[in-house]
Parts: sequence; structure tokens; C-alpha cells
Amino acid sequence: MTAATAGKERSVLILGTRGVPAAHGGFETFAERLALHLVERGWRVGVYCQRDVEKVGRRFASETWRGIEQIQVEIAAKGPVGTLEFDALCVLDAARRGGVALVLGYNGALFLPWLRLKGRRILTNMDGIEWRRPKWPLPVKSWFWVNEWIGAWTSNRLVADHPRIADHLATRRSRGAIATIPYGGDPISSPDGRALGPLGLEPDRYLVSIARIEPDNSIAAMVEAFSRKPRGVRLAVLGKLDDDNAYHRRVREVAGPEVVFTGAIYDQPVVQALRAHARAYLHGHTVGGTNPSLVEALWAGNAVIAHDNPYNRWTAGPDQWFFRDTDGCERAVEEVLASDEAVAKARAAASARAREAFSWDAILEAYEDELIRLS
Repeated sequence: MTAATAGKERSVLILGTRGVPAAHGGFETFAERLALHLVERGWRVGVYCQRDVEKVGRRFASETWRGIEQIQVEIAAKGPVGTLEFDALCVLDAARRGGVALVLGYNGALFLPWLRLKGRRILTNMDGIEWRRPKWPLPVKSWFWVNEWIGAWTSNRLVADHPRIADHLATRRSRGAIATIPYGGDPISSPDGRALGPLGLEPDRYLVSIARIEPDNSIAAMVEAFSRKPRGVRLAVLGKLDDDNAYHRRVREVAGPEVVFTGAIYDQPVVQALRAHARAYLHGHTVGGTNPSLVEALWAGNAVIAHDNPYNRWTAGPDQWFFRDTDGCERAVEEVLASDEAVAKARAAASARAREAFSWDAILEAYEDELIRLS
């Protein structure tokens, strides 16, 4: 079903991201893809965009980008306070407009009851189980836990990006209110191997990790496992390191001479080249649903070494390597480095899994069906 066949113009407002065009992460990339898809199908689409300023001059402004209304919101506050202010202002503005509200994440769900009070229909992607992340202190975990409940009960319908997230949400709402729609990705075409040279890397002669350097992403365990003895290959670790952070210092301490810390890299052609030419991708995430970085690794045709949990097993499929601790990670690394045949099999399985479950076309159509249902 499309907006055109429905016989009327449909409209949607997208809240919960920093805006489009995408420049910050998975939700922003998804918002851009969905917004462009809906515009092509005849929808009127508005995306709230956070504009950081030193002093607020014009709180709201609208611009048009590729047929999408960018609803610019000026925010002078910094950090979490600024994010909450942005979320609150987006809700207040959306309550004065028409259309379905698509909310990405529940971190600002405290404000959603106002949208419902004003008669708006709400579809919320509930993201991961943020309050379970060990990095958060108890007050922050409590904030996320309360907002998860508010988001679950205030929204007309919920989207889970993974079957296990749907199981979790079913403890808050009935199954009938929950749709399971994963994250999508794209194949990599013609990756430029020249991007590897400045980083001291050679095709198929390195493993790669692309993640925030956080305890629940198992970075220290993976770096230690790789560094226990000389490998004759490199481990490239993407992500920002701060020597004032105790965990980041720990990661550096366990790293051997074959580990390359590249820092944070946002240049997509470089990131794509790092994925495409890697021997394998290391994925240590322990909390969450369908992780965008893992999906992108599958689309890159990467052999995968992943932390062994239900989220990663479902996403990556059965034909990859999984570990529970540092010793298990070391065994997986050794198997990947020892067997070209096993790596080739894992790469083929990764590509097949990506095509089977994580095609943007099917995912965007599923979201459109949900939005039509609430229109």
C-alpha cells in the first residue's frame, strides 16, 4: 500500500534524532532513508533537526532538503540538558501540527503524553534496553527505565528492531501493539583499498572493530585476546579514546604492538574500505537489539567474531564465530587467522544473511505500512 493509492496526502513528523542529512549515527541514517522513501511515495515529511547555537535567536525555522521539511530547532544548552530541551520543544511543536509522529528512541518519552493529549498518533521505535547498560549510574538507569515504560504505554504502536527486544516489550504491552522491524544496510561497491595505506593496513591482513570504546562493547577483552601473542596481522580499533577515561586507559594497557588505534573515523568511504578489506569484523556488543554496525559488517561480507548473546546470534546467523570471554575470543581469532576456507564460508553466509533479513527496501516498506495504519 502506498500514500498515492490511499487517496489522500499523508504526513509524518520524525522526532528523536539530531536530524537530516545523516551525520551522527544509526538513527539519523535510518531517518534519512525513511524520509526520502516516504517523500518519493507522496508523503509530506518533517524531520526535527537540532541546531546547536551559543544563543537562541530564532527558535524554530524550516528549510527544505530533497523534499523533506527540516524543522530546525535552536538549542543553546549543552549535553543531556540540551538533548532534553530539544526533545521537549519538538513535542510541543509536533502537537501543533498534523500527521503521525514517528519517535526514534524513548529517552525523551516523558514528553510524549502531551502528544497523545493533543490527539496525535505515535509510532515509537523503542531501540535497545538502555537501562541495562552497565556504564550508567543508578539515577540514569532509573531515568531510562521510567521513560521506557512511558514510551511503551503512551505510543499507539511500538517497533522492536530484534525479536528479543519484542519479547522484552511484551512485558510492557500486548504483542498486538508491537511490530518487529530490524535495521537495514547496503552492500559496499568498489571499496577503495588506498584508504588502508595511511593506517598501516593491508587487505586481508587485519581484523577490525568499529564501536564506541565502552565496557558493554567488550573492547578491552577483544584487544587483550588479540594481543596475547604475535599474530603477524593487525587489529584496527576505530573509536575515540580519552586518556582521562579509566576504561580507555585499560584498553591501551592490554594492547600489543600489532593493535592500531585509528581514532574515530566518520569518512564513510574510509570506513567502508576498512570493513570490506578486513579479514574479519570483531563485534563485542553485549546489550541491545539489531546493531547497525553488525548489520553493516554483514552487508560488507565480513566474517564475524561476535560476543555470544541472543542479539548477536540472531543478527549474524549461525555460521560465524562467537565468544563469551577473553579466552573464547582468542580461540575465535586463531581459527579465523588459520583457515581461509572457514573465512570464505563465513563471508558468504554474512552476505546471504544481509540479503535475507536486512534489506532497506523491505524495512522501509514495513515502516510505511505501520505509519499508514496510524494515519
